[in-house]
Amino acid sequence: MDLKAEIMADPRNQSFTERGLEPIYMVGKDVRILIIGQAPGLKVEQTGVSFNDKSGDRLREWMGIDRDLFYDSGLIGVLPMDFYYPGKAKTGDLPPRKFVAQEWHQRIMATMPNIDLILLLGGYSQKYYLDVKSSETLTSIVKRFADFGPKYFPLAHPSPLNNIWLAKNPWFEATVVPALQKRVATILAKQVCENIVY
Repeated sequence: MDLKAEIMADPRNQSFTERGLEPIYMVGKDVRILIIGQAPGLKVEQTGVSFNDKSGDRLREWMGIDRDLFYDSGLIGVLPMDFYYPGKAKTGDLPPRKFVAQEWHQRIMATMPNIDLILLLGGYSQKYYLDVKSSETLTSIVKRFADFGPKYFPLAHPSPLNNIWLAKNPWFEATVVPALQKRVATILAKQVCENIVY
């Protein structure tokens, strides 16, 4: 049984599988940049395509890449903290289920041996993957993004729900986004050079 089939057969995912939903993620052996976010939103659940929403548009803008490169190059991967839309909360969506990252992430990452950079979108992925205090705020973590390189790059979540945060923290788009674009461009340029046959 392959990983996707195992995930769908997990009794904890039964309600999604019964609705004909497959786990939503993007992986492949050539992935160089892996994005770990929260969980798919409702629009993504409806289309079955990772970051096929306003969050994805903003994320690609931050990264300095277009939809074709994001979806078709095989160089970009997406591994959310939950594979399914968890439902609505009072504000935003419900949190991702904890067992998903605990039981599945390492197994799936093992299929992507060439990852150069992992983007951590939002607090759930940052608290799970980074050696930070549980009390540290997302703002503080993202401000010191350089401390977590070269492997990890923490970011605010690109959701429209974060528009107020972005407005209050202009340093993010002034300093963090250009640093991200430079890092992404360097990795992708390196990959292009490796593929050139002399």
